[in-house]
Amino acid sequence: MTLEVMNQETPSLTGGTATVYDLAVTSTRDLNAALHATETPATVTVTNPQGKHAVACGLDRALDVTVEGHVGYYAAGMNKHATVTIDGNAGVGVAENMMSGTVRVTGDASQSAGATAHGGLLVIEGNAAARCGISMKGVDIVVGGDIGHMSAFMGQAGRLVVLGDTGEALGDSLYEVRIYVRGTVASLGADCIEKQMRPEHLAELADLLAQAGFDADPAEFTRYGSARNLYHFHVDNASSY
Repeated sequence: MTLEVMNQETPSLTGGTATVYDLAVTSTRDLNAALHATETPATVTVTNPQGKHAVACGLDRALDVTVEGHVGYYAAGMNKHATVTIDGNAGVGVAENMMSGTVRVTGDASQSAGATAHGGLLVIEGNAAARCGISMKGVDIVVGGDIGHMSAFMGQAGRLVVLGDTGEALGDSLYEVRIYVRGTVASLGADCIEKQMRPEHLAELADLLAQAGFDADPAEFTRYGSARNLYHFHVDNASSY
């Protein structure tokens, strides 16, 4: 049943109260302002997002936020400390520039998921479109389905785990992101190569899968990383840039 007020307090399973914000009767700006002012710990539910943009952006405290429905661009962008669950699909740039905390999408994500993110964990239970993890700078991204082309382009630091297949040019111009793929890779980008899966990588991957809530065998994955030939410009590599 749709709430007819901007927010409502209900008992929380974790103790205290859970606040419900209905985006059918309040603006995204007012929602975000309220979240920024909320004292922690707190549990928040957002209903009727209706594909609105910038939902739950810029959070800088340990909130537990659940968005019940699909969201538009840049949901949970710049997240810091908060746990944000999007119970639906997400548009372009979900968790863009995230610093810490956890963002989970139970459906699919559009392009540039986790772009430029510095830390934290982004979990996409479905598929992610093109440029997943573009220019990632320390975030961990785990995708339960497939990802599109040019994912991890210019990835600088962090880990990208894909349980499905990848599009073309995976890891193009990669720096030090570690990529683990269970399915088929359409093609590798410039300077991205297959690498040996050593015991420490199996342990690392097992931990990431457990954090993300996926039951998969790390031994089924292939590791990819940078060949480290494009760190500095060299005339012999000009055609690869």
